[in-house]
Amino acid sequence: MSERQVLLRPIVSEKSYALMDDGTYVFVVDTAANKIEIREAVESAFGVRVASVNTMNRKGKRKRQRRLATYGKRPDTKRAVVRLVGDDRIELFEG
Repeated sequence: MSERQVLLRPIVSEKSYALMDDGTYVFVVDTAANKIEIREAVESAFGVRVASVNTMNRKGKRKRQRRLATYGKRPDTKRAVVRLVGDDRIELFEG
């Protein structure tokens, strides 16, 4: 998989911005991607060195549709928490 297929989008929240001070970034990644593919995608896309990658699978919420008596479901997602080596930073978030 290419880096565009592995890294879908960054997570923008108060918690993820607090983690950026420690050199840790959070991304939504492809559900089939493993830690090695995520590491290689971040290193090649942003030109940084990755110290560690932690992943979590999140189940999509079940949502009721108001007008119909049926239920829908949000998609399942996978998140990756990527910690960088030393003083490396991703400039996309810093500016």
